[in-house]
Amino acid sequence: MAIEIQDPELKEMFEHGLYFHGHLCPAMPLGLRAGLLARRKLGVERAKSKELMLLSETGTGHLMQCFLDGVMMATGCTYGKGNCEKLNYNKMAFILIDVVEGKAVRIAIKPEFIKQALKSPFMERRQQGIPPEMVEPEIAEAAVNRVLNLPGEDLFNISDVYDYEYIYAQEGPPEFCEACGEVVFGSKVRVKRERFCVFLAVVVRNRRKRCWDGDR
Repeated sequence: MAIEIQDPELKEMFEHGLYFHGHLCPAMPLGLRAGLLARRKLGVERAKSKELMLLSETGTGHLMQCFLDGVMMATGCTYGKGNCEKLNYNKMAFILIDVVEGKAVRIAIKPEFIKQALKSPFMERRQQGIPPEMVEPEIAEAAVNRVLNLPGEDLFNISDVYDYEYIYAQEGPPEFCEACGEVVFGSKVRVKRERFCVFLAVVVRNRRKRCWDGDR
């Protein structure tokens, strides 16, 4: 069985997404479709810089992280560019913000789709403890093809476009920790007679607390 994709942009995204993600599974392409749908709803191109902001409601579970990889690939919002934030709500949902126009859309996977997907042969293998890359190719490809070719309205709940003003936080110039010497940006500098990075500021505080407690 081959992967069948009719949408040219989605096909290109899938090829790059699979290389980036590393294994074949239905959650990554589900994220691709959701991210592409959000972009099209807003009428925006894939982010080259910070013109888009992604607020991901996902958490640390494997399924949610695979989904997020797909969303990042489709939207161009990444941790490296600083335009992706994980809210850790443990939901397969996200808000995509057009920072330039002050507009946003929220997309969430339909509960009905998840209920069906959990009964699929692919998820049965996963629930047996089989890693996604070791699931039989014909089973993985069938699950992926279903995700890639179902109508969007069968997969997602999609909000109307609404107003959303987003302002990026400013980090300030780099400084150098007077204890470890490493570069640290302004918002994570702590001044305790000397200028410490956050990690060493905590170490110093804990040491002082222990000494103080011992003196008591």
